Amino acid sequence: MAGVVPQLGGDVPDNAHRSETTAPSVLAIGGHSLLDPDLPPTVANQFAVTREAVKPIADLIERGEHLVLTHGNGPQVGFMQLRSELAGDTLPEVPLDSLVADTQGAMGYMIESALRAELRHRGDQSQVVTIVTEVEVDPDDPAFRSPSKPIGRFYESAEAEVLARKHDWQLMEDPKRGVRRVVPSPEPINIVQLRVIEQLSRLGITVICCGGGGIPVSRTADGQIIGHEAVIDKDIVSMLLAVHLRSRRLIITTSADYVYRDFYSDAPVPLPELSCDQARSLAAEGHFPTGSMGPKIKAVVDYLAAVDGEAIICRPEDLVDAFDGRAGTHIRRNS
Repeated sequence: MAGVVPQLGGDVPDNAHRSETTAPSVLAIGGHSLLDPDLPPTVANQFAVTREAVKPIADLIERGEHLVLTHGNGPQVGFMQLRSELAGDTLPEVPLDSLVADTQGAMGYMIESALRAELRHRGDQSQVVTIVTEVEVDPDDPAFRSPSKPIGRFYESAEAEVLARKHDWQLMEDPKRGVRRVVPSPEPINIVQLRVIEQLSRLGITVICCGGGGIPVSRTADGQIIGHEAVIDKDIVSMLLAVHLRSRRLIITTSADYVYRDFYSDAPVPLPELSCDQARSLAAEGHFPTGSMGPKIKAVVDYLAAVDGEAIICRPEDLVDAFDGRAGTHIRRNS
């Protein structure tokens, strides 16, 4: 690939000057931030929301920040699973690794198209590209024996049992909302397309990659790559990517304006700044639930253990202010 990548488009991209001396920041975009809960999740509505969501990203690129983007896909992969399920009497079922690949392509196209259009509107010819990314996992990871990651919609118990028998699903019951499919969520160990991502990033291109945590794959004894019915945590893969790229920042956007202590209490306490030790202690005390802030805190602590950089957790709309230290929670190594 080394002799091929510089030929993309036939010209050196206009943003190449950003790349040679500056390690990129990795920005992890939540899948829910590309949806409006008050609108039907149509493709047209998702594009409209995404056009607004990329404006702060364009602000950063316009002022010279070099970014590699990742994104979640939880709601979107649920939509695609439901389509596959409803079409089951007519078309073959689509396995989960292919659904993750589908969302990477579709969402990457949406983010890439919206961001490129916003940059062009500002007179910025910077290049943006999406890489459909495979992420290696250990096929013997304990997660495959104990699936715990819920995906898709909630079902009534009787319907869920029929689907479980038909599709060999494992289920989890929520006492208030019904039954849901659960799948393995193994730990990522390697990003297959890492070298390509690095090469494109060094050219100054804004790369969109590792969507939805990446397509979970492993290698056979003869080196062949095979997919798995699993999902990988997007924030943990973003951490792995940031460590490999030696990124100076890892930014994770979420619905909360800050990381909070006692978030679910009557008096939650916002935490604009944290050290790694403080973050670990609060996590051990149970302040960051597994289903929400927990993986994000784990990701930033692991990143800072490997790279002496800065981690930021903020809302998407606060992105520029967070870069400038005026919003979000900033986590650094211990002083």
